Amino acid sequence: MRRFSTEEAARAYFEKMRWPNGPVCPHCGSAEKNYALTPNKKARIREGLYKCGTCDDRFSVTVGTVMESTHIPLHKWLIAFYMMCASKTQISALQLQRQLEIGSYRTAHFLCARIRYALKDASPAGLLGGEVEADETYIGGKAKGKGRGYTGNKIAVVSLVERGGDVRSTVVAERVTGKAIDTLLRRHVTEEAHLNTDESSLYNKSGKRFASHSRVNHSAEEYGYYDYRSGRTVTTNTVEGFFGNSKRSLDGTHHHVSRQHLHLYTAELDFKYNTRKSSDGERTAEGIRRIEGKRLMYRPKASA
Repeated sequence: MRRFSTEEAARAYFEKMRWPNGPVCPHCGSAEKNYALTPNKKARIREGLYKCGTCDDRFSVTVGTVMESTHIPLHKWLIAFYMMCASKTQISALQLQRQLEIGSYRTAHFLCARIRYALKDASPAGLLGGEVEADETYIGGKAKGKGRGYTGNKIAVVSLVERGGDVRSTVVAERVTGKAIDTLLRRHVTEEAHLNTDESSLYNKSGKRFASHSRVNHSAEEYGYYDYRSGRTVTTNTVEGFFGNSKRSLDGTHHHVSRQHLHLYTAELDFKYNTRKSSDGERTAEGIRRIEGKRLMYRPKASA
């Protein structure tokens, strides 16, 4: 906070992360002959404004990012990125509002939503391989008068984890079906992978496409075993551990997450898991690099 306490320092850092080789016009993509404009209040030229030498359009480091048209100072954006990326669990919008002295909860909530949107990996590189664990869970509180297994008031999340690698989580709009599972596995997992699941029949059909499909029978209190024929350990403990940490994070920090925004919270959880070997500073820098080409608004612009 001392290092980036001014707008100039924060802007310079964002520019370094986004344009390591110099400013690039977000309108035409040109990196040639772009130059900084001299600030002039009368001409409405503010600090950090550039002009493209190719298309003559003006731009700043926030254009074409989650920070575009923001009224929140850039140094507060930078500190918010650090707080959210460095937290081992999650940060609530109320906490950000208090610590960064943001005017309203609505503004702080939208700030958090845009940062989570930036952290989301829209195009994951490559497919998951090796030992892959798949499982589904349900996010939501207990319904009064209903049993423990009631899911009518909950939201389904399917996660795929490569042991020692990345996790990819998807919020399922409706109930989890074999077809939905098959679509996710085709999209994210190579057919050479060894699939590990519980005894659920949801994976019966899609599991046949992989090098192997091994199950653990949770209903019989089986949580893992060693397959001597293949020399592999069959378990879903990795993905279940991820679910356990995620639920504790959501319940302990937010208490309730709506269906509309859950995909942003799971994106943050996936990002932190996938960068778990990075330092807080490295994780923050990686998160800031992902602001490119993303814009999140309260509501879509009206069509002309």
